[in-house]
Amino acid sequence: MTATQKLYPRATVKRIVKAHANRSLSKNADILIFLDYMLFMQELMREASIRSHKAGEKSISPNSVRKVTEKTLRKFKG
Repeated sequence: MTATQKLYPRATVKRIVKAHANRSLSKNADILIFLDYMLFMQELMREASIRSHKAGEKSISPNSVRKVTEKTLRKFKG
């Protein structure tokens, strides 16, 4: 990855959030939104991994992810 390559399209994130919120965003709000999303995904995969391991599965299944999604969303509700 080069120094000028972006990890995610900031303009796209800002446009999506602005369309849903009908408000302007501060300069670095998109970075915080992206980081919160990444933390959510990390927690979701961790919980799904634990659940699939307890169920005796060798890998994470879609069913494991579905089962822990609601619980994980509750943790991240503001």
